[in-house]
Amino acid sequence: MPGLTSEPDDLAMVPVSLETENQPVVNYPLRHGLKSPIHRLSFSWACGNTLRVSVFRKPQSETADGEGEAGGRVVEVKLSNSGDEEVDAARWRRMAYSSVTPFALLQSRKHSLSAASRMSLDIPPYKAEWWEHVIEYSKEISSLLSDQKPPPKSIIEDAKSVVNEIAAPVCLKAAWELLEIFYIDKQSQSWIPERLLDWLADYNSLFSGTLPTIHSKLVDFQQELVGVQVVEDDPNYWDAMSSALAVGWLETVVKLLRLHGSYRFDQLSSREAVYLFYRVPKSITLCVFCLRDLTTGCTAMSDDKVDFLVLFVSHCSSLASKNGLVEAVAVLISKMPRMRPSLREDNLGECYKTKPDFMKAWEKWRTQISKLDCSSYWLQCDHRQTREGLKNLIQIMLGNPTVLSNATFNWMELFISHFLYVRPFTAGLESMHNSAKKCMQVKPASIPHKLFGLILGILGENTEVVLAECSRSFGPWMMAHAVELLTAGSTHAEILLHEEHSKLGGVSIEELHRLVYAQVLSSHALTWQIAPIYLTSCIKQGIRLLENLLYKQPVQHSQILLKSIEICRLYELDTINSNIMRIAGVHHWKHGRKGSGVFWLQQARDEFRLNRIAKQLFDFVGKSVSDEGFKQWEGLIELLGSESRTAGGLEFLNKYRDFRRSLLQVHGDTPTDAARNAAEALVSLMKNPSTPQRFWLPLLYDSLKLLMWQERPLVNVSQTQLLLNKLQELSMARLRPDFVEADLPSDALSSVRLALATNLGRAILEE
Repeated sequence: MPGLTSEPDDLAMVPVSLETENQPVVNYPLRHGLKSPIHRLSFSWACGNTLRVSVFRKPQSETADGEGEAGGRVVEVKLSNSGDEEVDAARWRRMAYSSVTPFALLQSRKHSLSAASRMSLDIPPYKAEWWEHVIEYSKEISSLLSDQKPPPKSIIEDAKSVVNEIAAPVCLKAAWELLEIFYIDKQSQSWIPERLLDWLADYNSLFSGTLPTIHSKLVDFQQELVGVQVVEDDPNYWDAMSSALAVGWLETVVKLLRLHGSYRFDQLSSREAVYLFYRVPKSITLCVFCLRDLTTGCTAMSDDKVDFLVLFVSHCSSLASKNGLVEAVAVLISKMPRMRPSLREDNLGECYKTKPDFMKAWEKWRTQISKLDCSSYWLQCDHRQTREGLKNLIQIMLGNPTVLSNATFNWMELFISHFLYVRPFTAGLESMHNSAKKCMQVKPASIPHKLFGLILGILGENTEVVLAECSRSFGPWMMAHAVELLTAGSTHAEILLHEEHSKLGGVSIEELHRLVYAQVLSSHALTWQIAPIYLTSCIKQGIRLLENLLYKQPVQHSQILLKSIEICRLYELDTINSNIMRIAGVHHWKHGRKGSGVFWLQQARDEFRLNRIAKQLFDFVGKSVSDEGFKQWEGLIELLGSESRTAGGLEFLNKYRDFRRSLLQVHGDTPTDAARNAAEALVSLMKNPSTPQRFWLPLLYDSLKLLMWQERPLVNVSQTQLLLNKLQELSMARLRPDFVEADLPSDALSSVRLALATNLGRAILEE
């Protein structure tokens, strides 16, 4: 039974306008807020389908008023696939993110099955297990395409409600279900006509925007039905039933028949009286009461009772026979044979799983209809509208082509009606395609719907047409995800999509569509994170484009940087990971964020740049400890650490930081043990080969109070001789032309030499 939809919505990932002659021109308002005259316009593409328009005024020197208005404005215009509706960006992203998990899971299963069967990765394994995975994947994708919840059902059913209110269907899901029916669902191959009937019932409202449909007719009749007193006198009542019956919406037809005047309470008593006083054999009494129960909604009746019902109507009085005739048609409709395993909820008909049983039941059902059609009672029916309306319904069930054509509005509805009543045993796509072309000749569409082209391509087994329609009408998302359905269900599609083309850079059509979809995701700031999943599934060009994508991400935003690093680690892109962290480190260092720069360079293990930073720090550290400049770099020195393998001379900076801290804690009243620890740190620094020679004199000059400690000498004889030797080497080095003097007082060297000589004498005396 069809549903009454709310606002229809199209869900193409990348809106593509259909360039037809009948399509109106779309106008987009440009609100720039500038006064005329406009001097120049500039157009460029922004993210996604957003057009950036730059509007420029004339220079102020050229304007007569000389107003100080802004020289221009930049306005972004978001283009949609039609003039009066626009794709919901939030729903677009939600669908893009929701489809990632099923796609990634299917790719993982494909690789696992290929490895297990020792097959190439580009040949899907045609096994039962693989089919189950593809069907599961298709069901998950289909479920996420209909995320709108239907409105709650009313507790009290409205007897005059012909069309139920349901969630608005979308073209994207309709197209996906078509591919699923014809390419994936093997179990439904024997009852494809019934699947198409269900598909039309679900999505017939999609065609109402451009074509007249049975769904729109029922919606209009439901609005008219509220003010109708005697429905059987209304021609639209019978037309609506004829149209619904033509496409197999049996429950709708039976519900409308229950609105007939013969079901009013004053008519029921007359009908029952005739049944009770009519002389029939005792063995048929149960059938009479079963017929009476049918007026209250019971539809359970065996075939022999249906035959009796047809004969019984022929011998009734005028009033009772008219009432029984309506009931007889309703029973025949409700017992229509259906070649399918089961029915949907609230659907009518009798299911047959095998073709022989279905053919036998069909012939018997048509015989019952013919008996009723040939009954002489039709001449006795005193209500013309009822007689003609019921006759028309019978002609539809008998497969009258003219009546079916009059009851339908487009070739797709006529196509379904021929499946039901003219050629119920049709099998094979070739015969279905021929039937569809004949229906198109009878009812050509002035404005063809995009789903019609897809249906014709599928029925014609033309993979190129199917790909073209999906790409043109439903965008890159459809192409990236539907390829798995096509390759799993068609050998020709598999060969076509997996063949590598030199003109495309050696990639296949399947990989090309994934690359296009990944590019669409990459163009948006909120979806680029899921593009790597599709890029890594492309063997030829995917990794290279993934590198470009990661390199283009801004490193100044920490969240984006962390996401890029996470992607690199997930796909084991160690080189790209190091390069991105190196780029981030250089960027932060150049923009004054020294700590962040050093951190990312350390993460990248960039020894060359860390050594250059350490060398740069030497110029600031080689001063007296009283200099405040060292405080600016102390935290950075601590961040650099002491790992000589990654930072070279940074080991000295860390030891110098520790020495400086201990030296600043030494005062006149400081215990000798604390002063001795500072002196040992000094000796350790002077012994360390990583200590640059130009730091020797600043270190000794800063340690004068240690060398001249009043209480006792803190440096022993051997240590003092070591320091004197370092001082002697420094004196010799000063003779070289490339020697750089430290920024110290002129008497610094003599003061240090005097302090060491004094300390040496005191140390000798103490020992």
